[in-house]
Amino acid sequence: MSDLETAEAPATAVVHQCQGCGAPLERTFIDLGLQPLANSYIPPERANEPEPVFPLHARVCDNCLLVQVDAVTPPETIFNEGYAYYSSYSDTWLDHCRRYADAMTERFGLGPDSRVVEIASNDGYMLQYFVAKGVPVLGIEPAEGAAAIAESKGVATRRAFFGLDTARRLAGDGWSADLLAAKNVLAHVPDINDFVAGIPALLKPDGVFTVEFPHLLNLIRETQFDTIYHEHYTYLSLLAVQRIFERHGLVIFDVEQLPTHGGSLRVFASRPERGSEVSERVGEVLELERSAKLDRAEGYAGFEEKVRKVRADLLEFVAVARAEGKSIAAYGAAAKGNTLLNYCGLTSDDIAFVVDRNPAKQGTLLPGSRIRVREPEAVEQESPDYLLILPWNLRDEIVARNEQLRERGGKFVTAIPRLAIF
Repeated sequence: MSDLETAEAPATAVVHQCQGCGAPLERTFIDLGLQPLANSYIPPERANEPEPVFPLHARVCDNCLLVQVDAVTPPETIFNEGYAYYSSYSDTWLDHCRRYADAMTERFGLGPDSRVVEIASNDGYMLQYFVAKGVPVLGIEPAEGAAAIAESKGVATRRAFFGLDTARRLAGDGWSADLLAAKNVLAHVPDINDFVAGIPALLKPDGVFTVEFPHLLNLIRETQFDTIYHEHYTYLSLLAVQRIFERHGLVIFDVEQLPTHGGSLRVFASRPERGSEVSERVGEVLELERSAKLDRAEGYAGFEEKVRKVRADLLEFVAVARAEGKSIAAYGAAAKGNTLLNYCGLTSDDIAFVVDRNPAKQGTLLPGSRIRVREPEAVEQESPDYLLILPWNLRDEIVARNEQLRERGGKFVTAIPRLAIF
């Protein structure tokens, strides 16, 4: 053999492909380093065991402008019997869902002969309001714990991941939907094309699909990088969603801008044969995105610098507080909080404890930072000098629940979009 034939081939970089269109992904949006799974809380008996970490690297497709993280974890490793996220522990969110049920029932004339199906129905937090109206419902939920809670509320639930095969099975079982709902799940699917392909397969010809998702425009404007974690595979603009929907025969006919999750969109879509008149609001949101240059690569530049500033300011606050002998606790064992804490490298040396209303999280340790999760009453018992609000989208609700802290001279802190002490 010649030297050429025996020489080792040079190493080549991994080429990631867009989940939406398959084009090569070459542009970084934000690289948050190695992080554990944001909803994998640690039982105390495993406190000294190592946990797996994975790259948390968001990229933007130059072809279809879909922002996405590398799909390094299959969904069944996240949405399983140990999945501890339950939607019913926020009064603000429950009120949002109740109002949604009222509005959709009135707008689309839903009643006892209708079929309402929700994808990723969790613990029945939303469908319970349709049940109360006498509208037949079905939830689709892969996490066993959440599905069992939903059924205890009278919400019939199929344990499954949603996609084209699941949609065809349900349609064959008589569950073609008048209203098919998805709240904050579109970002959670690693195969977005298979998911969207299932929507027209499960809709009646005149049925309506509504989907809500945090708006990428607000994520960029408000530096909401903590909403990036492994189970959020994509970060969505209306421009990108419209391309995907059109690919699978769905027409977007309306859109609403919502305050939830730091600014979200509720998109209304249907099969073409419904003949839905397209609202002016669709064009208005698309124009907002174009004005922010989300229709070209330059609109995604500079985000990483803003994120580093958030980290630097939070670390400076913690360092000063510790130097002054002040105590810091946190409220909300939220996934977004875990992204923030782990990106900043904060641990139980910096944050004494975190409280959460969800009993499934209480007594565990946060992934990565290993901060202990306690019951909400611990804030009053321990009276920390500062309470760092991790789910900043629920700031007003959390402040109202902890007025006694302010009365004793304590202060609240949020880190996003910029450090605020109040």
